[in-house]
Amino acid sequence: MARKIEGETYRGQALTVPLSDDGQVSLYVWPCRILRPGPEGMGGPTIGVDVGNEEVIRYDCHDKPGHWHRGGYDRMGRPGNSHVDFPDGVESVDAQVSWSFDQISSECASLLKEAEHDDAAGKLNSDLVEKGLAAIKAHLDESGNLRGQAIEDELISTNY
Repeated sequence: MARKIEGETYRGQALTVPLSDDGQVSLYVWPCRILRPGPEGMGGPTIGVDVGNEEVIRYDCHDKPGHWHRGGYDRMGRPGNSHVDFPDGVESVDAQVSWSFDQISSECASLLKEAEHDDAAGKLNSDLVEKGLAAIKAHLDESGNLRGQAIEDELISTNY
């Protein structure tokens, strides 16, 4: 799971589920990760794919400043080195989460290979991917509107 960065705050419980039979490839979610809490704060669900203890793919579903990371998040050194904007029109948190789930479902193996994790790509179990995505979706649904609460508490801005 991604390292917590000093200054970030979190709401809700993280969940990690296996995507491979040996558990070395896994999917996680933080229901609400808040970057720089306060008037300039941004945040929302963060979803990622790990191989062992290395974060490889990350989706930061933070509304209009939302983005994702490919190519090996941990290996790239700085987050900006792996930063990719969501496609045009994928701006709301719900749309970003949906798009991220679609990417994990259909592109996870190719994204792992791109990040030089060919063995991990070969270990993906399609049944575990499907079950994992369903578990993450249910966990987000059960967590409620944590982002909305953080906006009300003025930890996240909507001025983007």
